[in-house]
Amino acid sequence: MKSSPSEMVAIIDFGAQYAQLIARRIREERVYCEIFPFDASFEEISAGNPSAYVLTGGPRSVLEPGAPHLNPKILESGKPILGICYGMQELAYACGGGVVPGSIREYGRAELFVDAAQSLLFLDVPSQFNVWMSHGDTVTELPKGFIKLAHTQSCALAALGNPDSQYYGVQFHAEVRHTEHGRTILRNFLRKIAGLHHQWEMSSFVDQAVEEIRARIGDSKAICALSGGVDSAVAATLVARAIGNRLTCIFVDHGLLREGEAEQVVAAFRDVLHLNLVAVDARARFLERLAGVDDPEEKRVRIGREFIAIFEEQAARIPGVEYLVQGTLYPDVIESKTPQSKEGAKIKTHHNVGGLPDVMALRLVEPLRLLFKDEVRRLGVELGLPAHIVERQPFPGPGLAVRILGSVDDERLRVLRRADAIAREEIERESEERPWQYFAVLTPLRSVGVMGDFRTYGNLVAIRAVASDDGMTADWSRLPHDVLQRISTRIVNEIPEVNRVVYDITSKPPATIEWE
Repeated sequence: MKSSPSEMVAIIDFGAQYAQLIARRIREERVYCEIFPFDASFEEISAGNPSAYVLTGGPRSVLEPGAPHLNPKILESGKPILGICYGMQELAYACGGGVVPGSIREYGRAELFVDAAQSLLFLDVPSQFNVWMSHGDTVTELPKGFIKLAHTQSCALAALGNPDSQYYGVQFHAEVRHTEHGRTILRNFLRKIAGLHHQWEMSSFVDQAVEEIRARIGDSKAICALSGGVDSAVAATLVARAIGNRLTCIFVDHGLLREGEAEQVVAAFRDVLHLNLVAVDARARFLERLAGVDDPEEKRVRIGREFIAIFEEQAARIPGVEYLVQGTLYPDVIESKTPQSKEGAKIKTHHNVGGLPDVMALRLVEPLRLLFKDEVRRLGVELGLPAHIVERQPFPGPGLAVRILGSVDDERLRVLRRADAIAREEIERESEERPWQYFAVLTPLRSVGVMGDFRTYGNLVAIRAVASDDGMTADWSRLPHDVLQRISTRIVNEIPEVNRVVYDITSKPPATIEWE
């Protein structure tokens, strides 16, 4: 499913830790973009008819053997290009400039001095401001036709550009919040240099996605893997708009849901959204598959494959079903990537991406595959979904299996389910201004405690609450101390198996939001 508008920016990823952040910043400017590994074929990249290119940073040196390089056809395309960090070095290198290993490396904050204030790239920014640097190599010689745009105390060429070819490069990371006026610089490239004026709207996405779904599914029937979360709800509603009652939603209770959640999901989608819904009780089946499994990647793979097996069994009972609809999002794809790129680093396998078997009887339809979480919420509003579904906090497809560190069984699920319910109750009682995501984690650690003059040896539960826009980056939420106290007191008082509660104060990165 493409559902991309007429104007698209292609982000060429050289293995950057910030590639996803660049995409977020461009989408925030209401310009559509997609990320491609540097070694993707030009045919694949050009299929979307890119209006401009952004070259990301990367951990390598353009000078070292085997370093990733820019496809020459991108230069030959005549489209505007913005290189960031490694992307600037690669752009200069590919255009005949000089790059050398830096004798003075720059990491962290630096003061930028703009030398070409008239440049379109630096319109509406001051002549001096702070930027975020992270580089070893340095561009020392301008390619033919390029001019110097900015410098720092340690880097003579911190930005360069060729107004005729519309090739530009910045040595600093314009996409990070530490760079002042970074968004203005990106906006200048998109609007002033690349001339992108069409704004990507959810209403146009809906119309195009519905047309694509109809064309893809034709007269066949489809089933939707419905978890109850906003992703699958939006995917199901979008596909239902395209093919009507030829869609059947399959809700699988895998026994890994939160307290009371299975009943809530069935009621919401049958009574509120009025979708065709089949509920399958597979609790015993999933627990059997997870018995004795400690490794989180193996958990995800087993859960993903068991889901597919059940969906195929249910599809076989409905004549004419050929397609499986999933609420896969862009971060799922990015974090599960990618065997197709030498530079791509897999963070973790998402059960609905890397957990799928190589051979499936059903063909996949993933209408949200190129959207971030906040964009999916906007799409849900556009489709008319009720607020309590659109605003539901994220919940992983593998459920509590990846919030129990170590093996999963009925007893550990019971402990975590209750601890999680207590944490959510207390946080939701405090204020309408809630964290983006909040939950409990059952660790494999046990510690000594004292209750009623008796020694205990109980479980350690961790509480996680984060602030985020899309799940790609996140900061830990500063919950009031009295809320944390109530959570801790209730958990150790109401759950005899737990005698210690801790609070996770790690951001993403370096951690992920989920513990597994």
